[in-house]
Amino acid sequence: MKNLLRTALFTSCLFGVQPAHAEAETYTFDKAHTQVIFFVNHLGFSNSAGKFLDFDGSFTFDQAEPAKSSVKVTFKVAGLDMDDEKWDEHLKGTDFFNVEKFPEMTFNSTAIEVTGENTANIIGDLTLLGVTKPVTLSVTHNKSGKHPFGDKYVSGFSATASLKRSDFGMNYGLPMVGDDVQIRIEVEGLREEPAASDGASENK
Repeated sequence: MKNLLRTALFTSCLFGVQPAHAEAETYTFDKAHTQVIFFVNHLGFSNSAGKFLDFDGSFTFDQAEPAKSSVKVTFKVAGLDMDDEKWDEHLKGTDFFNVEKFPEMTFNSTAIEVTGENTANIIGDLTLLGVTKPVTLSVTHNKSGKHPFGDKYVSGFSATASLKRSDFGMNYGLPMVGDDVQIRIEVEGLREEPAASDGASENK
């Protein structure tokens, strides 16, 4: 029996088989190392960049079966930042994001299509200005592992997406201010660890 167990363990390690308890793990955003940036053409002169600084949510990641993963994020639109006070005020007003009437923007995944060894498309519902439309994120899994400067287990991803703001009723400035919005997201997630049981705490 001992030899059988050793053989099974060796085989699992050799072929990278996940332990029997492996399943989707829950992560929270490391906000200091997570950025949500968007780009919109401005009068044909440049692609101006903005970012969302106030967001919350979580995601699950199943390394053995990535298609079982999920994402849920809520953005406080008042946290939008264009690095210019007047521009911030304009985008938060009724011409664009109308923050007073629609203070939140949400994204909830509905499906994940694995496209490669470390890539996938995350399809989800984006709700903006009270309108919900499907948006697809093209995602690359960069790395998962223990943080080199602490005990936290981290998973990191890069993602891109594109959408038309007019699909959500944001029509101000068209066509001088671009309709197409390019999105870039960089994520570091901190894995939520199960709380130690009383017995485990006593044995430490």
